[in-house]
Amino acid sequence: MSAVLQAVLTRARKLIGQWESEDCGVLAVKDFCRYAAALGDLDYIRTARAQEAAREPVVAPALFLAGTLSWEDGPAEDELSPDGLAARDSPCTDGLPVRQVHGGQSVRLGRSPVSGMRVTAARSLVSADHRHGRSGEFVLLGVTTRFTSQDGAELMAVDETIVVLDGVPDDTVKEPKGAGV
Repeated sequence: MSAVLQAVLTRARKLIGQWESEDCGVLAVKDFCRYAAALGDLDYIRTARAQEAAREPVVAPALFLAGTLSWEDGPAEDELSPDGLAARDSPCTDGLPVRQVHGGQSVRLGRSPVSGMRVTAARSLVSADHRHGRSGEFVLLGVTTRFTSQDGAELMAVDETIVVLDGVPDDTVKEPKGAGV
């Protein structure tokens, strides 16, 4: 195994099972509507704004919690890794020359989140495995995020797989002059 992937695996195994919680704040109709607008769901926006005007609770779009990448303003561009990820979205790889690919996601829906509800996200690295494939070796990181309301009810759980590859992408390697096709 490469030294880089060994470093990722070593870091990951020390973090497995450690949960970090983040206060996502109070859910707002404005944020629901921004999410719906990004999806082109104008019917949701009209319905949500009508419910809000009638002082009725507004249920978030089904995947709103899983689709929100960060509850903060987000890092400055120069704080992102070369593959565009923030440090918090890239467990165990800070400072290492790696590429990462989203390997899949499983979502379990619980109680529907509604406007005015305070939400907490708890995130943990749950697995780290070294693998070999057709394109070489890689590390699979399993990450679980659980979203809960202030009364402790689970709103959603998201299981993700992150594929960590060693080094620089092949398409950035320059052919020597004169080595054309």
